Amino acid sequence: MESTDKPAAVAATTTTPPSTTVAASKCPFNYSAVDVGLRVVLFAAAVIAVVVMATSKQTEMVPVPGLPTSVRVPYSAEFTDSPAFVYFMAALSTTGLYSIITALASTLLGCKPSYTNTIWLAFALMDVVFVGIVASATGAAGGVAYIGLRGNSHVRWDKICNVYDEFCRHVGTAIAFSLFAAILLVVLTMFSTFALYKKIR
Repeated sequence: MESTDKPAAVAATTTTPPSTTVAASKCPFNYSAVDVGLRVVLFAAAVIAVVVMATSKQTEMVPVPGLPTSVRVPYSAEFTDSPAFVYFMAALSTTGLYSIITALASTLLGCKPSYTNTIWLAFALMDVVFVGIVASATGAAGGVAYIGLRGNSHVRWDKICNVYDEFCRHVGTAIAFSLFAAILLVVLTMFSTFALYKKIR
């Protein structure tokens, strides 16, 4: 009985369990690579929105109220004329900075298992904050842009896009990219939450 049990015992002791250190040290490219890609696209959208809004200045000859229509003076329209557009610029500039910082953080720290869960949690929380910032800036700028496009006869606000057409095209393009950035942030929030859930589970 001893001779038959001994080889089994030796085999049991010599059998090594599968190594878990290799799996634990693997870099989670399936999550971090997608996250970095989305944040780079977010950075591009935010920068384009800021650049297009910053270059929206247009100067036209407009009539002076109270004087004959033949009397016209040069008058410029630019984003600094509206507090909503200034807020838009500040919000999208901050979002661009945030996106590139988080993309670098995801690249540098995503391969360290000890930091992974903390990173995903921080990303999920901060992405929610920036969804609110970008969405509010897009809504504020969009409201002012709509007044410029359509006017408001009830409060006697005249439309200006019939005069400053190039300015309005720039503003509309910037708002479109800002809306795209807000959607990207929503996707990033869902993605970070899902990645954290998968790692905890």
